[in-house]
Amino acid sequence: MTFKRLVVILLTVVAVLLAASALIRSWQEPQFKSRLELYQTDMILQASTWAPEETSDQNYQGAKDAILGAKPIENATTEYEAAQKSAKAALEKTNTRLTKLQEQPVNTQIGTQESTLSATNNVAQNQKQLLLKSLREQQKNLAEVDLRLGILQAKQQKTDLAIKTWDEVTQQNLVNPDLQQTARVLTGIWASSPRLLPNASELTTANLNGWYRYTALSQLYRLQQRDDALATLNSSQQKIAEQAAIKLAVVGVLPNLTVLVGFGLLIFAIAQRLLKGKQSILGQNSQLKWSTPWDVETILLVFVGGFFLMAQLVVPLLIGLLPLPPANSNIRIQALYILLSYVLMAIAAISVLYISVKPFFPLSEDWFRFRLGGKWILWGLGGYCVALPIVLLVSLINQQIWQGQGGSNPLLELALAGQDSVTLGIFFTTAAIAAPLFEEFLFRGFLLPSCTRYMPVWGAILLSAFIFAIAHLSLSEILPLFSLGIVLGVVYTRSRNLLAPMLLHSIWNGGTLLSLFVLGSSNN
Repeated sequence: MTFKRLVVILLTVVAVLLAASALIRSWQEPQFKSRLELYQTDMILQASTWAPEETSDQNYQGAKDAILGAKPIENATTEYEAAQKSAKAALEKTNTRLTKLQEQPVNTQIGTQESTLSATNNVAQNQKQLLLKSLREQQKNLAEVDLRLGILQAKQQKTDLAIKTWDEVTQQNLVNPDLQQTARVLTGIWASSPRLLPNASELTTANLNGWYRYTALSQLYRLQQRDDALATLNSSQQKIAEQAAIKLAVVGVLPNLTVLVGFGLLIFAIAQRLLKGKQSILGQNSQLKWSTPWDVETILLVFVGGFFLMAQLVVPLLIGLLPLPPANSNIRIQALYILLSYVLMAIAAISVLYISVKPFFPLSEDWFRFRLGGKWILWGLGGYCVALPIVLLVSLINQQIWQGQGGSNPLLELALAGQDSVTLGIFFTTAAIAAPLFEEFLFRGFLLPSCTRYMPVWGAILLSAFIFAIAHLSLSEILPLFSLGIVLGVVYTRSRNLLAPMLLHSIWNGGTLLSLFVLGSSNN
């Protein structure tokens, strides 16, 4: 065995262990997608209160039902009941794990193994702290869901059920006292004999937002007989509701239309493949392999050394040595850190790739092909339309598997929190420009063609898509990203132009980012 091969094997083992550790950590983390769906539900509720003065009642109601659904409050209640069930299940799992860990006896033996026992006890203590932190976050999430679910129930005249829901918040021992006090405020203003706390307005404003804040304050102002405050609140709500309806059309109606178009294209492509075989759109280049001069050792070196280890070890260490402000100072600095990390990781990985394949130069013309001519725009746009219904269906199945757990890409949450143009511009540069260029160059430009040396084209598409999904280090995202990776692989192998999957990837990330920004601006 050569020294290079030994190094590659060792690096591969380290990379696999790092990736496995990150995936295991994501197992107990909440899934961001479920919260994102609740954000859209909240926007629907916000828009449902819009009542323009000059409109045809029949036309307005038809358009409203088409965008919001016929029963937005009932639909939102169903969504929040599912979120409550998922949050309780996650909380129960964490409580069970914490109980089992606390029941384990603490090693107190002394002797030759004293240092080993001390290290074991420290590991157990660290695990307890992590589980307690996760428990607090999960209880906070459940409390926020219960506050909103109770308001939905109260709005449907299910007051007893709403009060029972709010009572659950007050009984959770690790919940923020402000949330517990807000639950008491809501119980008081919806009770059959109202009890108005002196700071009811302040707590409602601080701990509720959107439609829930408006609904609770409306109830409070009616009980306090504050007609002027109620009129001001209603006037402000109409403006907010109108904006929410417009934003909802952007993040709801347009993607739904794209899903319909994509579903039609998918049916057409499959039917044509069955009827025309290799002469169909999906049939072209479907079995045409690349001429790959390097072996699996080079492939592993590029991905293990140039991608996983650079991203997990070298780049974080390098950034830690730079004289930069703290990453948590504000959202803009965090966005810049993410962009800087991504650019450095891309430079490092592409440098390793270049050094690894340089001995095989010159490469054949089908490697890393960028052509401005041809139908790459149509392939990119069509691939995006087809990917939407496929990933949507897989995501629905995925939600049932993970029940709101499994972690998510932290960039999504930061993008939702960033609500200024500078932050959005930084995130857009990272997600819609840097990520598609780098990831498609590496996964579709290098990995997929390299794999065709050892397997058919369809096998290379599946393997590259799986590694693409694993590389995001989030269990809940593996299936959706795997399905997206398959579409990206099909688009590249058929178009033979890296610009096509790059365009698809850019639209996908850019569309997600735009939706997050719109949803966040409507709910903050």
